[in-house]
Order: sequence, then structure tokens, then C-alpha cells
Amino acid sequence: MSQDYKRFSCGCIDVHTHVVPAEFPKYLGRHVGARWPSTAEASPCHRHVMLEGKVYRTVSHQAWDLQVRLADMERTRVERQVLSPMPELLSYWLEPEDGAAMCRFLNETIAGMVQSAPASFAGLGAVPLQDVDAAIRELEHAVRELGLSGVEIGTNVNGASIGDARFRPFFQACTELGAAVFVHPLRPAGLDRVVGPPIYEQTVAFPGEVGLAAASMITGGTLAAVAGLRIAFSHGGGALQVLIPRMQQAWELLPAVKDALAEAPRESVRRMFYDDLLYDATAIEALVRLAGPTQVMVGTDYPFAIMDQAPANRVDSLRLEPDVLNGLRRGNALRWLGET
Repeated sequence: MSQDYKRFSCGCIDVHTHVVPAEFPKYLGRHVGARWPSTAEASPCHRHVMLEGKVYRTVSHQAWDLQVRLADMERTRVERQVLSPMPELLSYWLEPEDGAAMCRFLNETIAGMVQSAPASFAGLGAVPLQDVDAAIRELEHAVRELGLSGVEIGTNVNGASIGDARFRPFFQACTELGAAVFVHPLRPAGLDRVVGPPIYEQTVAFPGEVGLAAASMITGGTLAAVAGLRIAFSHGGGALQVLIPRMQQAWELLPAVKDALAEAPRESVRRMFYDDLLYDATAIEALVRLAGPTQVMVGTDYPFAIMDQAPANRVDSLRLEPDVLNGLRRGNALRWLGET
């Protein structure tokens, strides 16, 4: 066996993959017009996700069929996937009791998937963050009763950034339970400024939205206040790479900023985790330099159209030391999941 084969044969842990159930339960709540999802067959291998009687997105059987998913993992040298809900299903716009019911269904679905192949999957649940107390209760159930590794949350909750102090008790509960947190763009800011078809929401608006959410954890004081929080940002932290130098410059030159922040932004950025979903080796290498070699993990956005098609090959192409590459492939993800 050649040295190159040994170096490039290790499987990856993919921390950014999504699940859509093949079916949803009927709405049993009491709120007329609730935006409760359902599915409808589109083809033998595709289903429409329906919201308010309209097609929100058409997804393939990769989203719910674990045998298809496992075959794709073998083909792309992914050893393990971290499963999380399609972000729109987080449903922060539902009334809290309806949001809690949807989250419970999603969490039980994902826990069942993990239990069917625990060596291949870890799971992140959903919580109704429109009601922080209810979110903490569902977090406790997801981690203690269902055995999930943590939760996926949106970058904002009905327009309130996650760094807002109102969410701090939830993040404190995450640390107490040892839960990993994965942050995904959701209904991004600035869509009124995006020119072109709706698909540009993902390509143009997501990076700014993720960057704002990550920056809010620093500027809002949550990262400093909640010691030991294992929080990861999707899409490589988005615009955070260009925000941090500006924040650092302000921290060094402006007394009001220095007084407001407990530590230098260049230090804070290295206490959060990020996936490597930047689609470019130079950009990933820059993220590793900014965040540190222990904070970046593989993420693909499987099974959606914009996913990284060859994550292991992407890591293999990076001009980084072997120990850094090994951490990126799996070691950093294990630390974030709380398994090491």
C-alpha cells in the first residue's frame, strides 16, 4: 500500500447533512392556517415538501432513505454523517405549542435513523426557540431521552439574532447537557437587495447571514458568558472571515469596542467551530489559519443540489500538514460532538 493511499484513504465525518421525513403527521393543533409541512409524491424517487398548499422544495429519496444515503457515503469516502433537519422545518414561525410538536416529531425521526446505524450516523435535533423555556425542555428530551448529540438552530429566530441575550439561557443549557450546536442560515437578512432568481438566497445571501450570526455571538457577549459552548457554524462561517479583521481593528483602536468585548475578536473566533463548505481550497486554508487547526470540520450540505460532491477529495487537495488534515477529516468533529 502506497503512502499516498494511506494518507488519503481515511473516511470523513460530515457534520452538515440534512434529513426530510418521507411523511409528516397531520396537523392536530388548534391554530387555523398553521404553516405545517406535508409531502406529496413527485416521482418514485422524489417528494414535494408542501407548505400552505404550495411546493416549498422537491427533495430526493436521499433525504429519508438511509440505504441510498449509506451507498453515497461509501462512494464519497464519508465514514459518518451528522443528521439534522432541513432548516425550514425548524418552524420558528409556528405558535410555540405547534413548534414543540414539530420538533418532537423531527427529533424522534432522527433518533430512529441514528439507532438504525449508530456507527454511521449521529443526530442533531430541533428545538422551538420561539419559546426559550420550551426549547430547553425539548433539548433535555432530545439529549437525555433520545440520545441525540445536540441540536441544529437557525441563524435568527423570527429576526432576532442568536447572539441576543434572550437566548443565553438556552446556550447555557446546551453546555450543561454537553450538547453540540450547529447553526444554519434561515430566512437571511438582505433578501430585498439580492438581484436575480430565488435560488440566489442560498448562493448570495447565506454567507452574510451566517457571518452576522457568528459575529453576534461575540458582540452580544454570549460566547464570553457561556464557557465551554461547542457551537459550529455552517458554510464556513460565511462572511465572518472578512468581519473578524474589521472587528479586531475596531477592538484595538476604539475604546468603546474594547470595553464592550471581553476578549480580542481574533481570540473569540478560535473558540467556535466551522464546517469547510466553502467550495474552494484557498478559502478553506484561510479559514483554518483564522479559526485554528482544531476548529474546522468537513461539511457538505448533503443531499441538496449545492452540496460538495467530493468532500474527501476536497480535504486531500489542501496544502496543510497531515495532522491538520486528520483533524479536519474527523478528529475535530469528534471533539465538537463531545465524543473525545
